[in-house]
Amino acid sequence: MREVAPKGRGYLIVNSHPEGCAAVVDRMWQAITPREDGSAPTVLLLGASAGYGLAVLLAGLRRHGIRGVGVAYEAPETERRTASAGWYRTAAAAALAAENGNDFTFVNADAFGADAKASVLDLVAAQYGPVDHLVYSLAAPRRTDPRTGSVHHSVIKPLGEAYEAPSLEFTDDIAKVGSVRLPPATEDEREATTKVMGGEDWALWVEALAGRGLLADGFTTVALSYVGSELTAPVYRQGTIGAAKEHLEQTAATLNDTVLAGGTGRAFTVVAGAAVTQASTAIPSIALYTSLLRGVLGEDFRSTDRQAVELWEQLTGAEPLVLDGQGRIRLDGWEMDEAVQQRVRALWADPEAALEADTSGTRWFLEQVRALYGWDVPGVDYGRPVETTVTWPSA
Repeated sequence: MREVAPKGRGYLIVNSHPEGCAAVVDRMWQAITPREDGSAPTVLLLGASAGYGLAVLLAGLRRHGIRGVGVAYEAPETERRTASAGWYRTAAAAALAAENGNDFTFVNADAFGADAKASVLDLVAAQYGPVDHLVYSLAAPRRTDPRTGSVHHSVIKPLGEAYEAPSLEFTDDIAKVGSVRLPPATEDEREATTKVMGGEDWALWVEALAGRGLLADGFTTVALSYVGSELTAPVYRQGTIGAAKEHLEQTAATLNDTVLAGGTGRAFTVVAGAAVTQASTAIPSIALYTSLLRGVLGEDFRSTDRQAVELWEQLTGAEPLVLDGQGRIRLDGWEMDEAVQQRVRALWADPEAALEADTSGTRWFLEQVRALYGWDVPGVDYGRPVETTVTWPSA
């Protein structure tokens, strides 16, 4: 038992609260309307402990009775720190899955590694059989190439020229507008970011499944992506991350023409809408943009679980696929609506005035960030010691 308090400042938090993390997962679970469709597809979910991956997991368990394996790479508790928030979220999700009668196994491993692929596929083959859906939702700062052993580090930088824009900062939980300036990435940095966040590892997983005969009839694989506004494009879609996302989208086309050709299966990228995640908060200016977007939309801002429900409706055929001209599944129409973007642009033109006039978006953003780590969640008693030693769900 420990008395724990949040460490860090603003939206840079380095520890987590187990009961708070569990409460966040439970709130997401309760927000998803259950449905018994009897399909119980077999799913391999890579990146199951956070962000859209967690939302896809919970929506799949709750509405479609999915079975299979979820992979995440989370840190256990140490003498000095709590376990990572994703560790606690996974334990909570596993408990809900068990209560719901789902046959789902959680693996803590580096999904980029060849050994992890082999052991996960051994588990899938022994316990579940052919996979109906592979969902790729990995976000990481580095990746070791399993073929060469080289370690690649991703960077968040513009391409071509420096990026300078307003940003969101917090002092004693009070929001203010700051600024960020980033130099352009080198060619090596662009290539390294693509190695980490592009489609190379996704393709290796699909190839490995195919090589083991683990592609079910009608197999579908999706990788999560984002486009976003032109306001953040220089540091996102037109930057190093955007180069990686373009590679991810090219990989979908390549998979459809090679491994999945001839009706073996299909691959798509999924353009999700804006969200507050541990990955997105690391991107300069995204915090300010997302806060302004929430101020414009209010409760019409679509949560990750709502988007995940929409994705499953499309993947299972309950609703037709919503594809753009590039063959990408689109979940971001609510964000990219032109009327919405016009209002955000107007606020972005003078963000200090926007924050002075309405702080609802920035308050919401900080609440969302703190909740990622289990802090400030309604109904949780933070004034008493809590059991921080939580075991990883057994296979």
